[in-house]
Amino acid sequence: MPRPVFREERCKGCGLCIVVCPTKILRAGAHVNSRGYLPATCVNEKKCIGCLLCAKACPDIVIEIHKE
Repeated sequence: MPRPVFREERCKGCGLCIVVCPTKILRAGAHVNSRGYLPATCVNEKKCIGCLLCAKACPDIVIEIHKE
């Protein structure tokens, strides 16, 4: 099962991953990271299809998809 992993401290909250996610499981987080941004997060890992669109869209290489 694929699982998105976010390096929240590197995220600048641009939202590109949120826009491209076909299953709409990504959202802006509820807390601010140390850089002052709301990092993206996955709200339902079970619905991740492992398409990698979020990782490819991220300009800061914040997202990895772990396939278990």
